[in-house]
Amino acid sequence: MLGKAIKELQLPREELVILTKVFWPVAPAYDVLLYGKDPQDFGIINQHGLNRKHIFDSVKKSLERLQLDYIDVLQCHRFDYDTPIEETMQALHDIVQAGYVRYIGMSSCHAYQFHAMQNYAIQNKLTPFISMQNHHSLIYREEEREMLPTLKIFGVGAIPWSPLGRGVLTRPLSVQTKRGETDGWVSPALCHQHVADTDCISWAGPYKEWAGTSDIVNRVEEISKKKGVSMAQVALAWSFSKDGTYPRLACSFKDIGAERKTFAGVTAPIVGTTSLKNLEDLIGAVNIELTPDEIKYLEEPYKPLEIFGHS
Repeated sequence: MLGKAIKELQLPREELVILTKVFWPVAPAYDVLLYGKDPQDFGIINQHGLNRKHIFDSVKKSLERLQLDYIDVLQCHRFDYDTPIEETMQALHDIVQAGYVRYIGMSSCHAYQFHAMQNYAIQNKLTPFISMQNHHSLIYREEEREMLPTLKIFGVGAIPWSPLGRGVLTRPLSVQTKRGETDGWVSPALCHQHVADTDCISWAGPYKEWAGTSDIVNRVEEISKKKGVSMAQVALAWSFSKDGTYPRLACSFKDIGAERKTFAGVTAPIVGTTSLKNLEDLIGAVNIELTPDEIKYLEEPYKPLEIFGHS
């Protein structure tokens, strides 16, 4: 669909930044759902993970579907426990050198895993990650313990997913929406049913039931009314406030460039929308600046949570 739109609308490729991911297999048909299932049950063999074969095959197929010559940023969707880091980082470097990919990024993983992969690339003069797509929002801030400080050391930008808490931060909790009834991460009923059906023990529960969520959403609403902006804009403005500006930490990674004084911080929170009106509203968040007192007020109700979004 994206490739078709670029072609039919004659969009200038040099003005576009196309990101895609590698790790999971592609289902054999659009009506086949692989989530939570063993790909081998569908005859999918050697078509997932971060091994060299799958990285090259996946990028080739992505380019065919996108009808493009290169990908701007290729992101690893998850850490691969079954493939040596050395193999993964060499393959990612080679695919950049081949011209199929311009930059590489990482997604949801533990900080020690990202550190190991990034440090291996730097020490062996391979292509390092330039981005981290992690789970981070006003109602989920566990990434601030280890991941964000790690990104600061390496000068890597964060492009957090679910910065609006799957819509929870965009409206009062009392407002009922279609997504609130159909999204297992939002709907308590669906979430608890999922746990019962799958015997899942790592499911943190729906966003709405997390400790602190109710108070945080109420404060987002309060500040949005005070500033005359939408709740979504307040939530995104908070995300943008994590800009990473600080005196750069001295470190032993000589190739990073310790003389630099800032890092990219949160550069592009990932949001979804169902209308042009909502998109324009979300974009407006870049012009909203929260005061230090407002940021502190929004953050005060947060309660620690178990790791959620990766394992």
